[in-house]
Amino acid sequence: MLNSLKQVTYGDEMMEAVADAMPLPVVVVGRDERIMAANAPARQLFSEAMVGRHYITVLRQPMLLDAIENVLRLSEPAETVYRITESQRELVYDVVVRPVTVADFACVTVAFEDKTELNEAGQMRRDFVANVSHELRTPLTAVLGFIETLLGPASEDDVARKRFLEIMSREAQRMNRIVGDLLSLSRVEAERRVRPTDQVDIPAVLRSVVNSLHPVAEAQGVDLILEGADGTEEVPGDHDQLTQVFTNLIENAIKYGGRDKEVHVCLTSHAVEPTMRSSAIRVDISDQGEGIATQHIPRLTERFYRVDSHRSREMGGTGLGLAIVKHILNRHRGRLRVESHVGQGSCFSVILPYE
Repeated sequence: MLNSLKQVTYGDEMMEAVADAMPLPVVVVGRDERIMAANAPARQLFSEAMVGRHYITVLRQPMLLDAIENVLRLSEPAETVYRITESQRELVYDVVVRPVTVADFACVTVAFEDKTELNEAGQMRRDFVANVSHELRTPLTAVLGFIETLLGPASEDDVARKRFLEIMSREAQRMNRIVGDLLSLSRVEAERRVRPTDQVDIPAVLRSVVNSLHPVAEAQGVDLILEGADGTEEVPGDHDQLTQVFTNLIENAIKYGGRDKEVHVCLTSHAVEPTMRSSAIRVDISDQGEGIATQHIPRLTERFYRVDSHRSREMGGTGLGLAIVKHILNRHRGRLRVESHVGQGSCFSVILPYE
């Protein structure tokens, strides 16, 4: 009897030591169907007071319970999936259940491998392919339809042919913009871990961008005002990419800020930027447009996300511009801040560290 008690104690201690050595959440279930051991990640996932309880009262999910029961009964390995929702995010774990038998000692190990990020990446790829297909299919369908019409009923109608060719040209240009933005996004993502080392004069970039966009602003009756960009302020960066950032944001402000309004581009320096814990340069681009509802703001930098899909397409938007901005700023260790209230306009702020 004493030897049997020693074996049980030794077995429990051994299982606890083995479980604690594992980086993944691991639960050990004994033949009496009670939890013998659980390492710190497992206790964090389930409960600090799980050891000694019946596994059904802790693990709960039917698929997982069935797998453990089958291993206890048949002593054959099993695999399953464990899903929980935490802070409105679904966490997914691959679960491997294995029998362990050493001499008279027997138990079942249950190991959880977190596959959440891999699943999310896979879902993002699927969504991305679906969005690209949708965005390209719409103009492509229009072009093919007009080609068929031009080859048939409108082949001798000069007025209709000219109108259809103009529409086909716009749709083809839209597809070209989408492909161009996709290539740009791909290049930025490929370089995301390589921080630029060149010194870029931000006021000079802003002056150049504002000058190039003046014709666009004049066509919309927009007064484009640049403030604080008279001197020289250099930060580590990629000149072409930062030009792309400011061109995108200022052009958006012109397009969506409304006709006969003002767009302000204001550059300031901060000795200490609270969000970065270091000195930084800040560029605020504000418009007097309709503003953006609060629920849309967190999703603005998602690929192909649009607040107003119809209006965005009419303006020539691809739905990728702010995603490109976000990735470029991430590469530069910068930040994008958005403040907007419906009916009060919007302000997009770019924050770039000096070092």
